[in-house]
Amino acid sequence: MSSTTSIQPPKWVVEMNTPLAKRSGKTNNFRSPPGFTTKASGKQQETRSTTDRKPIETDTLKLKKAWEVALAPSKQIPMNAIMMYMSGNSLQIFSIMMVFMLFKGPIQGLMATNTQFLKFETESNKTKIWGCKAVYVLMQLALLGMGVWKVNAMGLLPTTRSDWLAWESERISLERAYFAFG
Repeated sequence: MSSTTSIQPPKWVVEMNTPLAKRSGKTNNFRSPPGFTTKASGKQQETRSTTDRKPIETDTLKLKKAWEVALAPSKQIPMNAIMMYMSGNSLQIFSIMMVFMLFKGPIQGLMATNTQFLKFETESNKTKIWGCKAVYVLMQLALLGMGVWKVNAMGLLPTTRSDWLAWESERISLERAYFAFG
């Protein structure tokens, strides 16, 4: 009852068990990886690399990344607003630290504006980067404005007349009225 037909193993099993052929010279039997083409002379050449991109495409990508950096502070506004609401208006260590951080971040961001956008700036997109820088500065100023509003809500800014009573002089009345029983 033995049959003469034998079941052949799959192709990948045969390839795994077969040793690689020795390479002679510079010729190889491997397929070209994606992104490469073989010329008639047998040399391989890259069809398109990241360094050979057109300058317009590179400037577009850099401008897109610059806008992401410019709009990043706007993502902090809702978080800071919630934190200001949750900390209350009383003078406690948590609210004072939160206000300190609310001032520290935008001031550091404003001082580092040029360094933030330096890696995206080229000669061809210099004018477009100015728009990104302006939006970035406006977002940082919005965060600073939130900090000033919070300090005012805590009562630390002298904005009322009673805060300046030490410099007020007493009014000198021109007339006096006396109550008389008659």
